[in-house]
Amino acid sequence: MVGQRFIALLENHPWFQVTAIAASANSAGKTYEESVKNRWKLSTPMPEAVKSIMVQDASKVEEVAADVDLIFCAVDMKKEEIKALEEAYARTGTPVISNNSAHRWTPDVPMVIPEINPEHLEVIAQQRKRLGTETGFIAVKPNCSIQSYMPTLHALHDFKPTKVVVTTYQAISGAGKTFTDWPEMIDNVIPYIGGEEEKSEQEPLRIWGNVTDEGIVKSEQPVITTQCIRVPVADGHMAAVFASFEQKPSKEEILERWNSFQGRPQALGLPSAPKQFITYFTEENRPQTQLDRDIENGMGISAGRLREDSLYDYKFVSLSHNTVRGAAGGAVLIAELLKAEGYILPKK
Repeated sequence: MVGQRFIALLENHPWFQVTAIAASANSAGKTYEESVKNRWKLSTPMPEAVKSIMVQDASKVEEVAADVDLIFCAVDMKKEEIKALEEAYARTGTPVISNNSAHRWTPDVPMVIPEINPEHLEVIAQQRKRLGTETGFIAVKPNCSIQSYMPTLHALHDFKPTKVVVTTYQAISGAGKTFTDWPEMIDNVIPYIGGEEEKSEQEPLRIWGNVTDEGIVKSEQPVITTQCIRVPVADGHMAAVFASFEQKPSKEEILERWNSFQGRPQALGLPSAPKQFITYFTEENRPQTQLDRDIENGMGISAGRLREDSLYDYKFVSLSHNTVRGAAGGAVLIAELLKAEGYILPKK
């Protein structure tokens, strides 16, 4: 599903054009349309421009890399296999922007939310030295679950959040499913998503970490605890957040920070960057998944229900589109940032 979302988002992109598609040997030798057959999962039609592209064998690294300037990677393989594959592509001198979790804790691989930690791209110089390449590297996108609440917390980061409790309510597309192929999710809630809670608690600390001579060292604060729940919605991850701060802000200060927050993508005017990164709704019943997941073409974060809490300083609800901002769209924005900052150059 993430691969299909990449295809859809890159249609008519002003900077990037899909020129090659690679997958397992089982799909190689077929056109993209033939390889997908009846498995196109998006509500929008498959772009005409990719239908006749011949799918290549992703294991033939040199062949695939020869004709592209960068690679978006989203594969279903064992973690060590993904690590080896992505590093092999990077060693050909090709930048790899990964949607996979395999390299999220590799010290010299930046894990980036472009509005939050663009300075982590500096670690690429260390990675290139390790891999023995002047132009290749790997950059990764963090887990989709944290995109819904990390931006709202980051906008308040100078108030020094100390304790954060989050429950996420995650869409079935996060598992690569629709209601057609996962009917068990209709009228159902599953209070467990394998590995998701550890990622949701630890990955924000790496994003808030520091670049050192040993790579990126994660932050020790805030302490985050989470529960991740699968709910019967097609797209959109919602988070219920409770937070305490070393320096408690006023409600007015929080709303001002959210409404005015701008990051590097907005300053650069990147094509996929939302103009309004965080949108706060004053209505008591917003944000709603169905109404608000597509805000800013699915790249914005929506928030609501900010109020003081009896145990923590504040509580609120926030929402993001998990396969756009949380997956393929977030990776495309990383690629745009890398290109704008001079990390991605044409090979020819």
